Amino acid sequence: MKLTTFLSLLLLWTIDCGLTASPKPSAKGGATAVQPPNILFIAVDDLRAELGCYGLTPSGAPTGARSGSPHIISPNIDRLAASGTLFNRAYCQQAVCNPSRASALTGLRPGSLRIWDLPTHFRQHFPDIVTLPQHFKQHGYHAENIGKIFHNWRQDEYKGDPDSWSVPAVLHYNTHGADKAIVEGDLPPDLEDTPKCEIRNVPDEAYFDGRIASLAVKALGRLNDAKEPFFLAVGFWKPHAHFNAPKKYWDLYDRDKISPASNPDPPLDVPEIALHDGREIRRDFKKRPGGAPTASDAIALRHGYFAAISYMDAQVGKVIDELDRLGLRENTVIVFWSDHGYHLGEHGLWAKTSNFELDARVPVIIATPNHKPGRRTDALVELLDLYPTLVDLCGLPAPRHKLEGVSLRPLLENPDATVKTEAFTWHPRPAYPPDRQNPTAMGFSMRTNRHRYTEWRDHHSGEIIARELYDHDKDPGETRNLADAPEQSPLLEKLHRRMAKTHP
Repeated sequence: MKLTTFLSLLLLWTIDCGLTASPKPSAKGGATAVQPPNILFIAVDDLRAELGCYGLTPSGAPTGARSGSPHIISPNIDRLAASGTLFNRAYCQQAVCNPSRASALTGLRPGSLRIWDLPTHFRQHFPDIVTLPQHFKQHGYHAENIGKIFHNWRQDEYKGDPDSWSVPAVLHYNTHGADKAIVEGDLPPDLEDTPKCEIRNVPDEAYFDGRIASLAVKALGRLNDAKEPFFLAVGFWKPHAHFNAPKKYWDLYDRDKISPASNPDPPLDVPEIALHDGREIRRDFKKRPGGAPTASDAIALRHGYFAAISYMDAQVGKVIDELDRLGLRENTVIVFWSDHGYHLGEHGLWAKTSNFELDARVPVIIATPNHKPGRRTDALVELLDLYPTLVDLCGLPAPRHKLEGVSLRPLLENPDATVKTEAFTWHPRPAYPPDRQNPTAMGFSMRTNRHRYTEWRDHHSGEIIARELYDHDKDPGETRNLADAPEQSPLLEKLHRRMAKTHP
């Protein structure tokens, strides 16, 4: 790093940042220099807010309780939550990989980016936009990507968005979700008959996430030796399907004790447009009755999803343990987040691409060296808030484009504070439009403290063609749409006006 760049970064950080830096021995041996905080940015795929440190009702809705989800074995992420702040009501901007990640990493809503599909890369519309890691790179950080951070499947020409990183991204996958086991010698047999599931007695490194963790551990050692601030982004695939964690993670759960979805039917009075075909899972079950998972298949899929969470959790633990072993934790901000949630048969849905709570709500944990540990907040936040939060925490100047999120630093300092009164998610219909630039309709969904309100609008005329309203105080599982109830008309109008401020 150039001396002038480092000194400028250090001055900005010293003035603006509330974190305490770690002293580092100087090259001459006597005096010490203060180094700006590192960033360990951990992203996971398809993880709904179902971890030991999170609370879920049987219907899959947040409880605000402190008991967590005891059926999920996630000791490493739970340990991370105990060292930082857990965001109990964090929401993605679209429940599918590419738009969600593009939004979080640029700080812009999918509507501003004009992205709602998998193939469109954000630089097709905004070639010069400065991403979150790119902004840190421009201000003296070494920025490195291991695993899935941007959505690069079908976007190979962007190769992990090279403008964002100091060295080429290591993506570690060729096809989306297939993740075939690689071992020396003969491959152990698959012990599971259910499609989308695979149980093999193989080591963690047989699959992508184990190899990503190993590379991240090696990178931390190298970055520690380099003695310069770093932004290390580590992207894990699981619990994305296929559900093929190594056998030891399946063995953590007793299938006979796994319950089916408690709300397997669509909400009462829900408009058909709110639902989808669940093709990501159901396309592998075409030979089953009704072309859908059977009751036993559904339990196997849930079992596989839970095993995948525990497998991913173990990989997260390896990376954080190495950070601790190297003594880097005292000067590193850790962010853990998922790109969107997931359905496992609730509402009759599988996978993502809806605007329901289970798809929109995501886990977010932020741990810093100098904010009180073991806190949680029920404040509404969005993934696009991560960009301004890290810029704020590290005392960097704002990027040249206007960020549409807000800093979450006030919540790290006071979990009872409020930074926004609504969180927004959207999704097109069809869920995967054949003409990707011209879907038939768009669903705009707004989460308030009490309600989820969704407007389905014709994509061309803007006319409202359907509405949804769920009262989370009385119906946290979103089992009944109240939008057509006459007594809700004043509330609908009020919520419509609130939504129009962000999505006119």
